[in-house]
Order: sequence, then C-alpha cells, then structure tokens
Amino acid sequence: MNIHIVAGGPVENMPNLHEWVGENVVWVGVDRGTWILQKEYGIIPDKAFGDFDSVSHDELMELKKKTTNLFLLPSEKDEIDTEIAVNWAINEKPASIKLFGGTGGRLDHFFGNIQLLLKGINEGCSIQIIDNQNILYVVKPGKYNLEQDVRFPYISFIPITPEVKELTLTGFKYNLKNRNIFWGETLCISNELIFNSSTFSFIEGILLVIRSQDRNI
Repeated sequence: MNIHIVAGGPVENMPNLHEWVGENVVWVGVDRGTWILQKEYGIIPDKAFGDFDSVSHDELMELKKKTTNLFLLPSEKDEIDTEIAVNWAINEKPASIKLFGGTGGRLDHFFGNIQLLLKGINEGCSIQIIDNQNILYVVKPGKYNLEQDVRFPYISFIPITPEVKELTLTGFKYNLKNRNIFWGETLCISNELIFNSSTFSFIEGILLVIRSQDRNI
C-alpha cells in the first residue's frame, strides 16, 4: 500500500495527480486538499483530515456528502492538519507516503512539512514531498543509488543536521569524496547525474535530497 496525501497548497504548484493513481494507492485529503482532489481531479479520498477553515460552509457540506471518512478537527490544536494526516499514514505502515500540495503558499507550513520528513525517517517510513518542479526527501547515513530522471535533471544535497560527514558523490557532474558539509554552505546545490546510475554516501548526519527541474515539463 502507498499513501498519497494532498494538502491545500496552490494548485499551480502540484503535479498532475492523475499520473500518481494506482491500484494500491490510498488517497488522503487535508483541509482544502480534499476539495482539490474532488474538484480538480475527480478523486474521492479514502480519508480526509482538517479543520477545513480554508473551504466555505457550502464546500464543506459537499465534501461531507462524498467523503465517508472525513475527520473534522478543532481549529486550535498542537499539530497542523497535515501532521495529523501523516501520523495516521505512518501508523498504517505503508510502503511509502507521498505528500502533494505541501509547497507554495505560506512558508511556515512549508517548513513544517519539511519537519514531517524527519518524522518519517525517525519512524522508518519513506516520505516524499512532490510538486511540479521538485521531489524532496531525507536520508540517514548509508549508501544510495540514484537513477537518471529526465523530469528532474538537477539534484541538490542540503545538510539537515549541523554537519554531514564524509559525503561522497560518484557518477555526478561534480563528484565529491569524503567531504564534510555544514549548515550555511551551498556547495552541493544544483548537481547533475552523468551516468544512468550513480551513488552517494555519507557516514553521519541527516541529508535533505532535492531533485528538481527549472520549470514544469
């Protein structure tokens, strides 16, 4: 099972969600993301979470008619709506969690969503944030393979911890060997793969990986 969560970020930042439909996909709406799923893509989510302060009363009534498992949350709470949806998803122990509608709009919500990537890695669950120009995820120390993807030709590595130790990039336009990278540096921004399969590795820290394109293609 794969869980796809759609938050209420700007529609113009989202990829075409029809490309992510599959037999083993469970769709989850978060607040206005529930409305976007239904009205923009014709997808009725299996579950929906939110205080729904970003939809009108009439829109909420329509969502309640079509979405069986809609959980109306209080507006004052300790977690953002997206975190509550992610917590539920993690407890389901899926193969992966993908978050759409988590970029654009308010920066505080965006950085909150980056924190949710860390929650996933701490729980042993793969979470990705995906929009029409980027795929973001975090990794712990280890060695990882990367395949070329013409949709996202650029790749960047950003330390989430103050230091990431002995980062090695092999098969990239700009290779590295056992380089320590730190907060406040832009050394590993905008690299490219030059082989069909390349690797990166490091021995300590947490790394944010971003695969990007200049524009939606």
